[in-house]
Amino acid sequence: MVENDQPAAVEALKKLYSKTGHSYIIGITGPPGSGKSTLTDKITQTLTQRGNSVGIIAVDPSSPFHGGALLGDRLRMQKSIKDGTVFFRSMATRGAMGGLSKATTGAILLIDAFGKDFILLETVGVGQDELDIVKTADSTILISIPGMGDEIQTLKAGIMEIGDIYVVNKSDREGAGRLVSELTLLKALSESNNSWNKPIIKTIAINNDGVDNLVDKILEHRKYLEGCKKLQNIRIKRIEKNVMNMIEWEIHKTLKALIKENDANDEIIKKIFNREKNPYSYVEEIVEPFKAYCSNYIKK
Repeated sequence: MVENDQPAAVEALKKLYSKTGHSYIIGITGPPGSGKSTLTDKITQTLTQRGNSVGIIAVDPSSPFHGGALLGDRLRMQKSIKDGTVFFRSMATRGAMGGLSKATTGAILLIDAFGKDFILLETVGVGQDELDIVKTADSTILISIPGMGDEIQTLKAGIMEIGDIYVVNKSDREGAGRLVSELTLLKALSESNNSWNKPIIKTIAINNDGVDNLVDKILEHRKYLEGCKKLQNIRIKRIEKNVMNMIEWEIHKTLKALIKENDANDEIIKKIFNREKNPYSYVEEIVEPFKAYCSNYIKK
């Protein structure tokens, strides 16, 4: 219901919201082929072996042509899925930008209310326009692998800031040491004094090598955030962002319905196409009543 944006989902979330705020959210992102799903599976196994309950949300890209998604994460996380204590949900982006599905926030709240200790959130893949993960997770893992141009990828604006923990996966490949050195240099250039010292962990996820160390660093980062009160600030900013997103979405749906019900809309679009009318004036006509109403509440 949440994924399909059904009214009943909102009513359920209203009642469940007071039960949320306890799960620790771990974001996992990186380029396609970096082993995100395999590493997510191994992290999950390690956390459950240590007595924790885990929920997983894996976001797969939707086809721009038919809207469907392969949801291949289900194939790569068989061990975790078979564990009766792990809840797994694979969902499509459905065209949402930012590396996450629009329904992700609601899904996180549901799993949180259900009482999971950790929620692992695996994104579509990393890119300059896929930064939502850092605003949704408490700790974010940025995965790189040697030999796929990740050295250049990490130089892109904003990418280095995504990660709280850097992972060089498939570290048995040639070039792993060079990648670690370059990440170390980039990390030194981007970090400020008195900040979290972002670790660089080498893993071979398929063999479970380095995963215990990675989980230790995740827990260490959590302790750091709690100790300096940053976790509370992160979550306050997340709520602010989510509220704004919900408001924008509801306004979007309302305006879309308003335009759809406007019988003259098709004719106006034709006039805009023929350059008999400009789109800016039409937009002003549509939003002016809304702006006039809101102006009473906006401080001048």
